[in-house]
Amino acid sequence: MRNLLHRLRDYQALILRFMHQFIVPFDTNVAEQAIRMMKVQQKIAGGGRTPQGATIFCRLRSYLSTMRKQGLHLLTALHHVFLGSPLLPSLEAE
Repeated sequence: MRNLLHRLRDYQALILRFMHQFIVPFDTNVAEQAIRMMKVQQKIAGGGRTPQGATIFCRLRSYLSTMRKQGLHLLTALHHVFLGSPLLPSLEAE
């Protein structure tokens, strides 16, 4: 318990960043949803996914999640992928 209190004190600015920078979400639902989708897919497939198939699935989910966060239409992003010129995320700091 003491370690938790020390961490909360030491990282207070990071923990409460959402109060000062409104672009930072209050919770971690986006990250949890990304992980949850992988677990659901794993259950549906019965865990029979090959390592190569899992890698492709994770890359695709990651790319689409990034494009959604960038505010881009997902079908447009996929269209560009299949044309061989995928859209790249913005590197600008917010």
